[in-house]
Amino acid sequence: METSRSYGATKMEAEDVAQDVLLRLWQMHDELDRFRSLEAVATTMARWATLNLRRRKPMARLQDNRSLLWLKTDSSPERQLEEQEDEQWLQNRLAELPSTQHAILVMRQVEQRSSQEIARLLCITEASVRTLLARARHTLFEELKKRKQ
Repeated sequence: METSRSYGATKMEAEDVAQDVLLRLWQMHDELDRFRSLEAVATTMARWATLNLRRRKPMARLQDNRSLLWLKTDSSPERQLEEQEDEQWLQNRLAELPSTQHAILVMRQVEQRSSQEIARLLCITEASVRTLLARARHTLFEELKKRKQ
């Protein structure tokens, strides 16, 4: 469970991963003597199971049910409708990003995680995190420029 928790799993997810790993180890019980360290095997299995769980999880909206745009209470109904349409447009563009870019953007912008922490969680280099984050931001910026033309 500690391995899963260190990779960002909730307590319930970590328990599920632990049960999966135990089941897989049991299924492999005839082959376990070929490994020098069962703890290392279990830790590796838990790490990959947690990462797979994170990858399969549907992407959440950037700020859940809160508006991404600041809606003024004194703005006109037309302006509020415009702002809602802008927000929907942005959510659609975010959903079109590749899953890794979307995940990195959310972890960085919403969860305020460092590049080092994101790299550790996704098992990629910090340079890759910076590159993917820049690509995601660039893609959104280019889409925004197209929309404003």
